Amino acid sequence: MLLLTVTLPSARAESFSLDQGSTVGDLKNLAQQTFQLGFLRLVTAEGRRLDDPQESVQNAGLQTGDQVTALVLQPQLTGTRISFDALGGAFALWFRGGDEVITWGDPHTGGDSSAVQSQLKGVQQLQATSSAFAAILADGSVVSWGNPASGGDSSAVQSQLKGVQQLQATDCAFAAILADGSVVSWGTPGDGGDSSAVQSQLNGVQQLQTTYRAFAAILADGSVVSWGDPDLGGDSSAVQSQLKGVQQLQGNFSAFAAILADGSVVSWGSPESGGDSSEVQSQLKG
Repeated sequence: MLLLTVTLPSARAESFSLDQGSTVGDLKNLAQQTFQLGFLRLVTAEGRRLDDPQESVQNAGLQTGDQVTALVLQPQLTGTRISFDALGGAFALWFRGGDEVITWGDPHTGGDSSAVQSQLKGVQQLQATSSAFAAILADGSVVSWGNPASGGDSSAVQSQLKGVQQLQATDCAFAAILADGSVVSWGTPGDGGDSSAVQSQLNGVQQLQTTYRAFAAILADGSVVSWGDPDLGGDSSAVQSQLKGVQQLQGNFSAFAAILADGSVVSWGSPESGGDSSEVQSQLKG
């Protein structure tokens, strides 16, 4: 028999006796039941993660008297949805820093992640379009799956997806901010998947916001660059001269609004969705 101690970050500890043939999964199950916690990550005293539930505790190098730390993982849910008036969609359950994403639902909209499951190591962020998922990994790369037309296939830009800091999504496209402040996008071109027309302007990007089919980026100098469906905020040329010193940006279904340094507001996109704020412009002052 092996006597092992599992300790939570709170310092609560429990000892467990296991048969020689027990697995890491057996130890984790005992800890989960005893501590009444659903998702745990076991880490040895040397800092090695015990991620393979099939590995025997002996092969994992554990010996009688060893202490293992159990870190509590916080589950997060992300979902896809084909459209507002159609059936279909999928869910993904994931953990920040985790090595597994559990998916279910329509396999064509991201419900089947088996083809990329082995690549999903150290997931930092998970984002979804209407029918695809994309994950930022610990090494700054990105893995995507689901409907290729909606961003599920990122192979065309895979070599560029390095040092990814943030992901945003429209209905059918993804955009990633890289460590150098540039942006890489993929998916349906008309939904923002093609940013080539503004690529030279996408430098020093601080933040991305979206409407249903367009992206807008705040740059380091406080200006804004937008692309995607022009009717849904992808064309900000009519207000470009006003977009200076932008402090905050927000998008709804088909329009964007920006707060400037002086407290005033500039909006563009579909008038019906707030893209025209002229009637209240005199009130929109800091």
